[in-house]
Amino acid sequence: MNITRSYIVQAAAILVGLLYLSRLFWLQVQSPDLEAEARRNSLSQETEHPLRGMIYDRNNKLLVENKLVFDIKIIADAFHIKDTASFCGLLGMDISTFRRHLEASQEGLQRFKPYTLVKAVSQEDFARLQDRISDAPGVVVEARGIRQYHYPNLANVLGYVKEISPDQLRKDTSSYYGQGDFVGKSGLERSYENILRGRRGTRFTMVDARGVNKGSYRDGAFDTLAQTGSDITTTIDIQLQEFGELLMNNKSGSIVAIEPSSGEVLAMITSPNYDPTVLSHSDTENKKKYVELLNNPEKPLFNRAVSAAYPPGSTFKLLQALIGLQDGVIDSVHTRLSCSQELVKCHFHRSPLNLHGSIMHSCNPFYYKTFNKIIRQGRSEDPDEDARIGLKAWYKHAESFGFGKKICPDLVEEKAGRLPSVEYYDKKYKGRKSNWRLANIYSMSIGQGEVSATPLQLANLAAIMANRGHYITPHLVQSVNDGKQKTALPHNKMKHATTVEPRFYEPIVDAMLDVVRVGTGHKAYIDDISICGKTGTAQNPHGDDHSIFIAFAPRTNPKIAIAVFVENAGFGGVWAAPMASLMIEKYIKQEVRAENAKLVDDIVKTNFIARKYAQLARAKSRREAAQKERKRLTSPNNAPEIIEIHNDVVASIDKNQTWLAEASNKASNANSLPTHNRNPATQTAAIEDKMLLGGSFAFQQKSKGGNNTKKRRNRRKGA
Repeated sequence: MNITRSYIVQAAAILVGLLYLSRLFWLQVQSPDLEAEARRNSLSQETEHPLRGMIYDRNNKLLVENKLVFDIKIIADAFHIKDTASFCGLLGMDISTFRRHLEASQEGLQRFKPYTLVKAVSQEDFARLQDRISDAPGVVVEARGIRQYHYPNLANVLGYVKEISPDQLRKDTSSYYGQGDFVGKSGLERSYENILRGRRGTRFTMVDARGVNKGSYRDGAFDTLAQTGSDITTTIDIQLQEFGELLMNNKSGSIVAIEPSSGEVLAMITSPNYDPTVLSHSDTENKKKYVELLNNPEKPLFNRAVSAAYPPGSTFKLLQALIGLQDGVIDSVHTRLSCSQELVKCHFHRSPLNLHGSIMHSCNPFYYKTFNKIIRQGRSEDPDEDARIGLKAWYKHAESFGFGKKICPDLVEEKAGRLPSVEYYDKKYKGRKSNWRLANIYSMSIGQGEVSATPLQLANLAAIMANRGHYITPHLVQSVNDGKQKTALPHNKMKHATTVEPRFYEPIVDAMLDVVRVGTGHKAYIDDISICGKTGTAQNPHGDDHSIFIAFAPRTNPKIAIAVFVENAGFGGVWAAPMASLMIEKYIKQEVRAENAKLVDDIVKTNFIARKYAQLARAKSRREAAQKERKRLTSPNNAPEIIEIHNDVVASIDKNQTWLAEASNKASNANSLPTHNRNPATQTAAIEDKMLLGGSFAFQQKSKGGNNTKKRRNRRKGA
């Protein structure tokens, strides 16, 4: 009986199991209603891109905000259209491009994800498209913001935003970014990316088989809201920035202005530059404009203010004077040094000069001799070791002024310039102590040779002079506003003291005042603003010298420190000084006097870029002409004429000089060869001998015909 009951229970259990399995099979395989319901309940995840934070100038003028644009995307698994040609025409896309995108959207798991078909459709264009694509199955529209600029200025400081590259995606350890996201690529947009970008949001929705939105999933229980990025208030005075960019029109170089008491950068001009709006358009247009800017030989994407390292020229003499005073090798009262020009040249001025006069007249020999005293202080009996010790001590002083290192934390593009150390020269001269001496480094005494500095570092030097011995970290961001409160950044208050005592600055400041009153910087003079400045002219092997001027004003309670660097503009007192003066006047008085209108106009119209290219063209023409003439002279057809000229030159020189006779014999041997068999190497050697004899002028004159060679020789005899 118990056995029978057991069989009945087992049979019932098996029957129930079979019924359950058959129902499950029917539900999963046979039931069209459940399949339809499952497809109707497909889950779609959409990303909400936050708006980037806005950027303001120091006076709360809006510089950068956001403009709404739309990305048109498709989910290939649900996408379906009846008229491909009409759809493509609506999007402004040719059919072949559309098909290429469609194939890419259907690869692997991508077919279930949104694929971007068209980027950055403007609000105006989207209004035209919206009604006609909203019902298309599998079409998804995502709104996002792109940058909109209120001024055509400050492009290299603000930077630009661009779609993240595959390489950046691979390096993204935070896993925040995805394909198609936009990131700051340069300037403040890059440096403050984490602050400006905000936080993305996520929205889950139910969609049917056609990709039509059926509403929020579980009433948005799993959704997260996008959080707008924090706003940034910069230290820039946009009106001063505009004026500086106007002055730098058609010029290469930079202007940097700093408020000495705070380290806030008031203006940062780099020229040539570009309108930031050109890189905020559609993706295709952006790429085209970016390539144009990248290929521009004047490099408008290059921020010269922080990335270009120039010789500081005579502005570096301020540093040498301060170090000399600190080390006690010169003084501001009794030291007088002559302008003897055995090693370094100088312009005309009275001699000897004291420290005040040396700065006022920018005397080169004075600072070569001062540098010699700084380096050689007899700290070792070995002269070479003494120079090494001296350079190490000098380097420590110079580094405290911000040279040879990055000083602005707000721009990742900043370069350190070059402040040569003992280790640098050891490497350059193969590391042997006897391989470099003071004679190898003396050019640094006047800001030439291996030393280089950025315009920002030179403006910072002016700020140090204004503060009499210290600087606040130069910075471009005043505060960050997250919507709740404004927060100043910690580095904004960092004070850096130099190794030179404050008491040594006042004599230098006195001299800088006279530089502008009656010295090399007199073109910067303003009768009711006490400007203290220093001119500089940096040698340029590729054309005209570079024009430099640094200054601060007023002398008491300074409001602005400035550096102006104009490439290929010549003497610092001629161009850079008046430009700095106008910038100072504009900032302190908020306007430029009417009588300076012509000066402003002349500066704006002067085109040093065109002048540079004209010089390069002339130099190229001269090189080509010289090469052509050399080729003509070395031609076998001209050999008899050349040898005749050579013999004429040799005959006029003292016969007792045996080396001339040997050259003549060599040339005679070359002349004895048949024209068609002459060895070009032998001919070239003969011609080079003639060049050594000073006959190059004679060759040129003879080639023009006439007896100019003999006339020239007769003039030399009579001189």
